[in-house]
Amino acid sequence: MSEGEADATMPASEASKASPWPLFVALGLAVGEVGVFMGLYPVAVGGLLLFVGSVAGIVQEAGYSERPWRLLAGLGVVLVAVGAWVVTSQTGVNVAAVLGAVDGADTIVLRGFSIAAAGVIALAASAAGVAVVDGDPFAA
Repeated sequence: MSEGEADATMPASEASKASPWPLFVALGLAVGEVGVFMGLYPVAVGGLLLFVGSVAGIVQEAGYSERPWRLLAGLGVVLVAVGAWVVTSQTGVNVAAVLGAVDGADTIVLRGFSIAAAGVIALAASAAGVAVVDGDPFAA
């Protein structure tokens, strides 16, 4: 059998099925990088959300997890930790220094906040996915 032919035992719907996730993983990573490195904060948050959501989706589609919500939450925690690390590497752990950096124009600190914000939104999306998709939020 050549590379382009489908397996004879596989149904036609399975053989020709192409996953859209790799495109979104690559696009999310590229957009997230551009946003973080260029200081385009909404673009950074959107790109990172697209990236972690697509990774969670592709892992579920591949059969490694039943639902994407736990992985999405885990990746959200990683983003929050990376964002917090970026902020504290520039300001230290002093709350006054962090709040002062928010008022200032320190772009590295704001980039850390955008990474952490993407993580918080990913955590919220994971919680919403569990509540709305997996559970019945209107059950008594």
